[in-house]
Amino acid sequence: MANIEGSHHQFKHPSKVGKVTVKHPCKDIPKGTLRSIYKQAGWL
Repeated sequence: MANIEGSHHQFKHPSKVGKVTVKHPCKDIPKGTLRSIYKQAGWL
């Protein structure tokens, strides 16, 4: 984890440039949003 701003958590990939910002959910994350997070993180 790189940073926390309120309910938003930022994650930094160890070898890629940039960060992935995710709102800390009080509900489930929609599938499309989760898929986008995975793509940005390089998991898909």
